[in-house]
Amino acid sequence: FAFDRRDVELIGHQTSIQNGLCTVNLLVQGKPIRLEAFVDMDFNRVWIRLVDEHGDLAPSCFTRVALVPDPKTPKENFPQPTVCAMSSENGLGFRQILPFQIPEDYEPGNTHPKNRAFRTGVRTSLSLGKPIDEMNYSIEQGPSFLACLALEEGLASDLPMTGFDIPAPTPEAFQKAWSRSEKNWKAYWNRSGVALEDEFLERIWYWNHFFYHCAVKPGVNCPGLFANWMYGDVGTAWHGDYHLDYNVQQPFWLAFSSNHVDKHQAYVDTLEKYWLPISQNWARDFYGMRGAMFPVTLYPLQMTTSPYPVPPWGTMVNCTPWAVQSLWWHYDYTRDENFLRDRALPMIRQAVLFLVDYMSRPEATGERFGDADYHIFPSLVPEVYGFTPGFRQFNTDSQADLALTKFVIKKYLDAIGILGLEEKEKELADSARKILAHFPEYPTAISEREGKVFIAVAGENPEEVHNVPASLFNVFPCEEIGLGSDPREFSLAAATYRNARVEGGNEIVFFNLIGARLGLLDLDQFKRQVRYALLPNGACYDAVLETGGRYNDETEFDYMKRMGIWFENLALPAVVNECLVQSYDGTLRLFPNWPLDQNAEFQTLRAVGAFLVSASIHDGKIQHVQILSEKGTELRLQSPWPKGTRIDESGSEMLIGDEILRFDTQPGQVLEFRMIEKAIPEK
Repeated sequence: FAFDRRDVELIGHQTSIQNGLCTVNLLVQGKPIRLEAFVDMDFNRVWIRLVDEHGDLAPSCFTRVALVPDPKTPKENFPQPTVCAMSSENGLGFRQILPFQIPEDYEPGNTHPKNRAFRTGVRTSLSLGKPIDEMNYSIEQGPSFLACLALEEGLASDLPMTGFDIPAPTPEAFQKAWSRSEKNWKAYWNRSGVALEDEFLERIWYWNHFFYHCAVKPGVNCPGLFANWMYGDVGTAWHGDYHLDYNVQQPFWLAFSSNHVDKHQAYVDTLEKYWLPISQNWARDFYGMRGAMFPVTLYPLQMTTSPYPVPPWGTMVNCTPWAVQSLWWHYDYTRDENFLRDRALPMIRQAVLFLVDYMSRPEATGERFGDADYHIFPSLVPEVYGFTPGFRQFNTDSQADLALTKFVIKKYLDAIGILGLEEKEKELADSARKILAHFPEYPTAISEREGKVFIAVAGENPEEVHNVPASLFNVFPCEEIGLGSDPREFSLAAATYRNARVEGGNEIVFFNLIGARLGLLDLDQFKRQVRYALLPNGACYDAVLETGGRYNDETEFDYMKRMGIWFENLALPAVVNECLVQSYDGTLRLFPNWPLDQNAEFQTLRAVGAFLVSASIHDGKIQHVQILSEKGTELRLQSPWPKGTRIDESGSEMLIGDEILRFDTQPGQVLEFRMIEKAIPEK
C-alpha cells in the first residue's frame, strides 16, 4: 500500500506479543492514524484496517495497492507468476507454479500432476482504480479502509487461475477474525508463564515464545532453518531446508518443558510423511540394511533420493537416532500410550533396525578394535575432521553417535516393555540388548585445565574447538548425566563442561542448556552472549565467539546475522526453563540453576511423568509449589526444603525427612506444598 508523503508521515510501529497485533503509527495531514494488522491464526490471511486515535475507522490515506512477486524468481526454465482472475470485486492476486520437474527438464506449460503452486492476493474495502501495471492499481478514496491478504498453497491442479476468492474485508469480518485470533493467543499464553525478577531473562522467555507461536502449529509442515521468514536473500541460506544434526530438533526442546507439546506434532507429521519413506529407501538401496537411515538434509516434500548423499556429512550416523529421539520425549512428558504405540514406536523401531544392522557388520566388530564391542564405524564428529584416510583417525565411536544410539536403543526397549510387546519384538530386542551389553565406552583424555574429561572422539586433543558441545552429548540431549548422577560421573561431566571450547556458531541454546542441566550455567554470562547476538527485532542469531574449529581469523563474527530469523534459537526459553525446574530422570528439581537472591515464579511448566509444575521463590526461600498430575504417575520431588522442615502438603502437615519425597498420585490430582514458618519442638 503506497501513500503520498506530502500528506502522510510514517512515525513507527510496534507489535504486541500478547495478541500479535502490529500497529503502524501514521500522521495523516497532521492527525494521528493507526494501521492495525494481524495474522489470522487459523487461516493464511492478514487483516488490516485504519483507525483514528479513538479506535474508530479512519478514511483511507493510500493511493495505490501493488503485489510484488519475489524479484529473484528464476527467469529461465521456470514458470513466471501470473495474474489470477479474482472471483470478487476490489481484489488483486497472482499464481506461482512450483514445478515437480527439475529446471533442466522443465517444459513451459506442462501440467505434471505433482506440480505444486501458491496463489496470493489482496482484497480491499475500496474500489480499485486505474491499472498502473498488471499487479499495481490505484485505489479510490473512501470513508474507511480495510483489507484482507490471503495465501493458498497446494497442488497446482487444486489452485486454478480462476476462482480465487478472498473474504470481503468488512468491519464485521475483521472483528470476527480478530476475536478468533485473540482467543488463540490467550489460549497459547495460558499454557505456561514466568515472572522473573531478572527482566532480561523474562523478556527472552516471552519474546521467543511469541515468535515460536508465529512459526509452528500442528497440522502443517515442520518449519525449516528460518521458519516462515524467507524472502530474497533473507531466510534462504541452505535453501532454508531441514538439517537433522540439531537444527531442526532444537526448536522442539522448548515444546516439552513449556507445555506446548502440540507444537511437536508438526515435527512428528513431517517425519512420518516425508522423511521416513526416503530414509527407508536410503537404508535399503545404499546401505543394504533394514530400517531407516535418516540423512542430514531433507525437504518438506516428496523426495526420490537422499537430497545430500555426499560424504562425509551425508553419512552421519547420529542423524538417525537424533531424528526419532524427541518421539520418546513426547511420550515421556505426556505419558500418552496411544502416541507411543501408534506414532513413536514404529519410527523409533525403524531407526533401531538400521543401528543394529550398522553396528553388527563385520567391519564394525572384531580384531581391528581389540575388544568384543559393537562399534559405530565409520563414525563422524559433527562438522569437524570429516573422513580421514583409511578411517584411521577420528572415525570410530564419536560421542555424538554413541550417546544418541544408546539413548534410542534403550528407549525402544522401554517402549516395548510399556506396551507389552516383548514377545512380538523378541528378535530385534535380543539384538539390541546384545549390543548394549557390548557397547563402547565414551572416550576420555587428560586436559591441562581440568584433568580427565570426556572428548568428542578417541585421539582428539581436549583443546579442540567444536561447533556444538560434541563432548557433552551424554549430558544433553542424551540425559545420561545430570544433577541426579553418581558424584564421580557428575564431576567428570562438570570438568568437561568447564574445559569445552565451543565456537559460537551453533551453540547459544545447546551449550547453555547443558550448563543448566549440570547446575553450572552462569546466567550473567548467558545474558551477555544473548545480548551480543540479538537482532533488532528481538530474535537471536549465532555470533562467532572463537576461531580454531571451522572458523578462522578472517571469519566475520556476525556473518549469520544477515541470514534471517534462526528458528532453532527460538528455543532459548528452554534454557531458562531448565534453570527453574528439571525432571530429566523422573525426579523433579526446583530452581536447580537459579540464584536464590532473585525472586522468580513459574506456572505450569511440563515435567517428565505428565506433571504440570508451578512454584515460586521469594527472599531466598521456595514458598509455594503446586503440581498437577495428568496421568496419575508416581511423583518424585527432590525436597526444596531441608530435612526437619515442616510443610503443608495439600492441607496436611508433614515433616521433611527424606531428600526425595515420593507420592502416589491419581489422574487430575493437584498437590500443593507450602513451608510452615514455625520451629520444630525439641525432643
